[in-house]
Amino acid sequence: MINFFHKIIVGTVKRRLQKNKGTKKRLSEEVTKVEVSISHTISEVVFIVIGVFSAGFGLKGFLLPNLFIDGGAMGISLLISETTSWSLSVLIVVVNFPFIILGYSNIGKQFAIKSILAIIALALVVHFVPYPLITSDKLLIAVFGGFFLGGGIGMAIRGGAVIDGTEVLAIFLSKKTGLTIGDVILIFNIIIFSFGAYILSIEVALYAMLTYMAASKTIDFIIEGVEEYTGITIISEHSEKIRLMITEDLRRGVTIYTGKGGFKKNGTDFNEFNIIYTIVTRLEIARLKTEIDKIDKDAFIIMNSIKDTKGGMIKKRPLK
Repeated sequence: MINFFHKIIVGTVKRRLQKNKGTKKRLSEEVTKVEVSISHTISEVVFIVIGVFSAGFGLKGFLLPNLFIDGGAMGISLLISETTSWSLSVLIVVVNFPFIILGYSNIGKQFAIKSILAIIALALVVHFVPYPLITSDKLLIAVFGGFFLGGGIGMAIRGGAVIDGTEVLAIFLSKKTGLTIGDVILIFNIIIFSFGAYILSIEVALYAMLTYMAASKTIDFIIEGVEEYTGITIISEHSEKIRLMITEDLRRGVTIYTGKGGFKKNGTDFNEFNIIYTIVTRLEIARLKTEIDKIDKDAFIIMNSIKDTKGGMIKKRPLK
């Protein structure tokens, strides 16, 4: 079915360009743009669908039947649902709607459309899909309920949408105040957990904090990727030996910058040298530092955490 629509769209582009006497180069560029757009749209839809069903499983399989709550907009929906007769499916849409409006004005139309569709899909899944009750153990409910809910939120974010609008509010308030996004989310959740402790019980609020932590860590894990990369900058007089070690022994890619030292003696020129930049996984850092020390113990090394990478030679080169 996907290939069928792909052929129709690409064929339409070809006919339109031929009609307008477009060049072959322009035709190739337009077809490439269409193909990239289709592939990205498909991957985003897949991420959002998986996220919706994962979040639905966390809600109906763990949290909702056991009167548990979470943080964020989802926590507000669960809290209202458990203290009133309102349907959670309706509350998910109603509570998140103001955040989506805020996202429309601050992030963009495409984000808002995808988010509202994802939220409506989650509401339908929660209402119609008969998930089984997995466990009644409170610790397992808090941990795994948060895991599946956080996994769903993270997958939706990977697809360019949200099913919990708290992040949108946090981004907006962080621009208006001196608070960071993390500070805003923390304050927001403290208010929710305080209401949970007052309306339900302190025990429920404490388990809600555990659920929130499990969900938060899962979101970070999914968004940042399975492998956490570290960018490493190396300044050394033996840069060529270090470059060979990284490319031949570690089989990692490198980028070479030309730099100059900041200090010089009177009447002399600045000392020029090559600066090496590479990206490795955190499991390779210890070995890389050891190998660098073997070559130059005085090498200057700078390490920075990297949230995500795309393109280039990130994976190891295969052995010849």
